[in-house]
Amino acid sequence: MRVMFKEKNGQKKFMKSVLVSTNCPSIRDFEQFGLDINYSTMKNYFSGDRLLSKELFDKLIYLSKINKNKLKVKLLDNNWGQIKGGKKSKRKK
Repeated sequence: MRVMFKEKNGQKKFMKSVLVSTNCPSIRDFEQFGLDINYSTMKNYFSGDRLLSKELFDKLIYLSKINKNKLKVKLLDNNWGQIKGGKKSKRKK
């Protein structure tokens, strides 16, 4: 499952708050928590180019101790992008 933030730049704000609450000066310092995520992938998550996976979202919530209930998020299926792409290609015909 993927986590989509309902507000504009919500994912970036969330990632910034995780950085602040974990005392990490940069995204690169997330390696100390053993998340096993490539730096370029983490940059994509930070900028909002890719949606966070539910597992990573839960790990970040746990690390930062942010109240999950205050965040406005929507859970999407794993194949939501395939469905969206299929609908777009159908309209072009």
